[in-house]
Formats: sequence, C-alpha cells, structure tokens
Amino acid sequence: MAGGPAAVSFLTNIAKAAAGLGAAASLLSASLYTVDGGERAVIFDRFRGVLPETVTEGTHFLVPWLQKPYIFDIRTRPHNFSSNSGTKDLQMVNLTLRLLSRPDVDHLPTIFTSLGLEYDDKVLPSIGNEVLKAVVAQFNADQLLTDRPHVSALVRDALIRRAREFNIILDDVAITHLSYGIEFSQAVEKKQVAQQEAERSKFLVAKAEQERRAAIVRAEGESESARLISEATAMAGTGLIELRRIEAAKEIAAELSRSPNVAYIPAGDNGKMLLGLNAAGFGR
Repeated sequence: MAGGPAAVSFLTNIAKAAAGLGAAASLLSASLYTVDGGERAVIFDRFRGVLPETVTEGTHFLVPWLQKPYIFDIRTRPHNFSSNSGTKDLQMVNLTLRLLSRPDVDHLPTIFTSLGLEYDDKVLPSIGNEVLKAVVAQFNADQLLTDRPHVSALVRDALIRRAREFNIILDDVAITHLSYGIEFSQAVEKKQVAQQEAERSKFLVAKAEQERRAAIVRAEGESESARLISEATAMAGTGLIELRRIEAAKEIAAELSRSPNVAYIPAGDNGKMLLGLNAAGFGR
C-alpha cells in the first residue's frame, strides 16, 4: 500500500519533467531561425520596428513573440514584361523586355519598409514601361531596327538608373522582341516589294544595254573578219578557201563513217557530201 503513493508521485514528477522539457524545446525552436544560402533576413521588432541590420546566412537567435524574421531571396531573378509604345512618327510598336534583378543587400531594411517582400513586382513593370515609352518616343519606327544597339543601350542605362532609386540592382537589360502594328508591317512590305521591282527594272535595262553593246561588237567583229577574208582572197586567190572546204568535207565524212546508220558514203556528181567539191576542184 505504501508503494502506491510513491509510484504516483514518481510518475507525476516524470510528467512534469517531460512537460518542462517540451516547453523548453518549443521555446528553443521558437528562438532559432535559419537563413539559407542565397538569402538574407530582416528582423521586425515589436518595440523598435524594423532593425537596421541585415542578417546573413546561418542559424540565428531571436526573442520569441517579440521579434520576427522576414527572408529575402537575394539571387538574381529574371523578369519579362511587354510594352506597347508609340514612336516619334506616331507608329505603335510592341516590345518585350527581359531584366535580371536582385536587391541591394545593404538596403534590405529600407526595401522591406517601403516596398515589402514583393518589391520587384511592384517596381520593375512600372519603371520598365516608363523608360520604354520615353526612349521609343525619341526614334522613328524604322530607326528602332537600324539603331537597335543604341536604343538598347539607352533603355539599359535609364532602367539601371531608375532601379537604383529603389535600391534594386539590374545585372542585365535586353530587348528580346520587337514587332510593329499591322498597318506599318504592310507598308514596309509594300515598300520592299516596290524597291525590289525598281532594282529588277534597273537590272533589265542594264542587261538590255549590255546585249546591245555585245551585238554591236559582234557585228563589228564579223564585218572586220569579212573584210580581212576578202582582202586575203583578193591577194592570194581562193586556194585557202578550197583547202578549208576539203578539210570540212573530210571531217563530215569521218563522222558519217562512224555512224551505224550509214552503210556507205554516196559519191558522184549527184552526191553533195563533199559540199560541192568535184574533180575539177581537186585538180586545181
């Protein structure tokens, strides 16, 4: 009977110790927080507000209930947004901008106080549209293509400057897509077709001129050749012509002799295979 109260007291003490350990473990867990790699933390204190120090990576202590950590991702993140802007010559263009941004770690408490955790979604689209419209309005529609590197540089410099006002660092700014309205695209296409037709007409005119000059040169060459042959014939007689006729007849006869469709070469006065050559001609 005496052992019953002792056992109850022992179990009660164990339960109290377990409860104490559980409370201590819960208090310790609530007093610790972890900042992972590529992150930073900002501490909000119920009495002092947002603390000015930025907490680095690792496990840290805080006062439960009194303090609360807010984790920032400080790694570079991409953002894409489109803007419909008007050019200097009142044409509408659609541009897509790609940004790589990250927060300025030294100013995270200021960012949290003024913008919150979603600082980039609140700032970047608005300043991106503002800068794009301001830069595009300085150029004509065709200049956006011919001077694209210059346009990109202006957009990049202006955006980096504007983002720094909100303690945001831009690692890269690029125009990834540019398209015009339907009316302007059709006008550009018609202009290109007209230019191609004009170039084709120029080519045809130049070709006709070259052919005319070639015909003149060819006619002059034939005339000169005929004159030289006439002069040579007048001076030396027709012997050279007769020799050329004999050579031509021999070549034709040789070609016909190799043809399987020819059984014999006709001869005699009625045959014309020797191009009018006769015995009298050979005798001379």
